[in-house]
Amino acid sequence: MHFILSIDQGTTGTTALIANERLEIISFFNTPFLQIFPKPGWVEHREDDIWFSVKNSIKKCLEIGNIKPNKIDAIGITNQRETVGVFDFNGHLMHNFIVWQCRRSYEICKNLRSKELNNIFHSKTGLVLDPYFSGTKLTWLFREYPKLKNFLIGTIDSWLLYRFSGGKIHATDATNASRTLMMNLKDCSWNDELLKILKIPSKCLPEIRTSSEIYAKTNGLDFLPDNIPITSLIGDQQAALFGQACFNKGDVKATYGTGCFILLNTGEEPVFSQCGILTSLALKTNEKTTYCLEASSFAAGAAIQWLKDGLNLIKKTSEIEDLAKKVNDSAELVFVPALSGLGSPYWKPDIRGAFVGITRDTNKFHFARAVLEGIALLNQDMLIAMSKDIKGIACLKVDGGAAVNDLLIQLQADVSGINCIRPSFLEMTSIGAVALAGLAVGIFKNKDLNKNLSKSFKIFNPIISKEERDKLQQKWHNALYGFGIPH
Repeated sequence: MHFILSIDQGTTGTTALIANERLEIISFFNTPFLQIFPKPGWVEHREDDIWFSVKNSIKKCLEIGNIKPNKIDAIGITNQRETVGVFDFNGHLMHNFIVWQCRRSYEICKNLRSKELNNIFHSKTGLVLDPYFSGTKLTWLFREYPKLKNFLIGTIDSWLLYRFSGGKIHATDATNASRTLMMNLKDCSWNDELLKILKIPSKCLPEIRTSSEIYAKTNGLDFLPDNIPITSLIGDQQAALFGQACFNKGDVKATYGTGCFILLNTGEEPVFSQCGILTSLALKTNEKTTYCLEASSFAAGAAIQWLKDGLNLIKKTSEIEDLAKKVNDSAELVFVPALSGLGSPYWKPDIRGAFVGITRDTNKFHFARAVLEGIALLNQDMLIAMSKDIKGIACLKVDGGAAVNDLLIQLQADVSGINCIRPSFLEMTSIGAVALAGLAVGIFKNKDLNKNLSKSFKIFNPIISKEERDKLQQKWHNALYGFGIPH
């Protein structure tokens, strides 16, 4: 029996998962950790918090599965992508990780846009100048702490690989590099012109490699033995795309995690959107490079979490569904989920979340339903923009922790007018990392993956009329118009 371990280092916790050579799940465990908010709009993670969550999740996962650590044949790492840090040659952070949600580099982005540099970045990287991406976060760090230029840069995959290999390998994969504002999409290399604009020294950067290969072996860890191959690195959203078996051009998935991220496979040529959608690497292997269009919303599960932690409206995030079902609609209420600004397709980092249309009749049930509707309606705007670049989105594969909410996925099907397909197991990010790790050491074969990844699923069909759908979307766009966003 072969066992593969995946580590999904996410925004609010780390999940470890062990699967066998039939892609059957043996065990999984999640360890949450605290978010740090030093100032309004700033988000950080502490090194010790993340390292403990990784270590604890692995130990618990091995314990639950009754698997000895020396029986692990390969390790796959997937991660929150744009979160970035600077670390020393022992692998210790010189500053807290700056999280993808952090908006501290807003003024830097605004200044670069004023110099009409957005087109240069978009044409080379497929991205837009927004504080979401790693590059301007590093510009801010190096401006505030110039001595950090003498150390190493890494997104979390790179940092984990460095720590797991005992400091021997400083590398990242092309999917993570494609989210930094620094990598040329067409040749998967760091771009000197963009590094110069961002004032980032190339000597600090990791080597860009494929998403599935033997990068290194474990060395010097106190919770895993030496010499286990580390064989996949991939950004979390691309891992979910692979885990959902979106292997063909036109396949599309949405992952409902802290945010919601919709990726559409565009094949072996990048498609550069004119509609506010991003272009990224879907996967890079030794055989080929696959691209995707991506739409990014920054608050899906985070909005539900805010109802719990910020408003104390619910005690557990799972309670939102029952609360929202107490009413048939949200009446006049609209929720704009811009808790960390608006991402695709509008790219308005200065906009903040809002409830619009509160009346004397509005109650907590309307608030709960409006949050779920707002998540789905923003996703629909992203799907509409995507469909202008690539025609024919026939269905949407969904996954992620928040996708357990039946009402949310039903609302998504209703407002989008397409079927939503949900697998029985929602941690498709971890499954994608496991599959890629197993491929690299020959445990899996490409021809077998489609069968093994296509497990049982539930289909959500649209159940409202076109008139009801149009009414919902009109109410939504009227709310956005109040922020100066035309329909």
